[in-house]
Amino acid sequence: MNAPVLSPGGRVDTSRAIKPVRIAVLTVSDTRDEESDTSGHLLAGRVTGAGHRLAGKAIVPDDVAAIRSQVQDWIASGEVEAIVTTGGTGITGRDVTPEALEPLFDKKIDGFSVIFHLVSYQSVGLSTLQSRATAGIIKGVFVFCLPGSNGAVKDGWDKVISAQLDSRHGPCNMVELMPRLMEV
Repeated sequence: MNAPVLSPGGRVDTSRAIKPVRIAVLTVSDTRDEESDTSGHLLAGRVTGAGHRLAGKAIVPDDVAAIRSQVQDWIASGEVEAIVTTGGTGITGRDVTPEALEPLFDKKIDGFSVIFHLVSYQSVGLSTLQSRATAGIIKGVFVFCLPGSNGAVKDGWDKVISAQLDSRHGPCNMVELMPRLMEV
């Protein structure tokens, strides 16, 4: 029997099999294409490397309607349990990912931004103030919005999201909550 492995804020019981989560990756950018989308590729690789299923991958421009449309299409498909976006969370005029998605949140996961900034501060210091990373639940689907840099994707996935989307992580994780997200 394998001993539990330490994980951020808990333990991973490696004696149990991971329950793969169907995760879509959305890059929000006016300048990136499939070839230059390094953060999207990095994130997709981490998703599959962690034992999850890449349920979709797309690139949309920094446009509220385009971002909402892609996210809503994935949610309506019933084939996606979580969406991770990269890009559009900054403070410039074209950064509109929070404006696009937060109004769709049935519930906002306030702690995500707090923890992301704590982790990010360790990497980039006060520059983390320039990020509006956010997360919430839309119609039973977890949505995490990360900045567009490779470093932010690494910090966000490796140090925050991956543990909560690992069904073996304890004392608790978001995977065990999935069947109950649509309760009334």
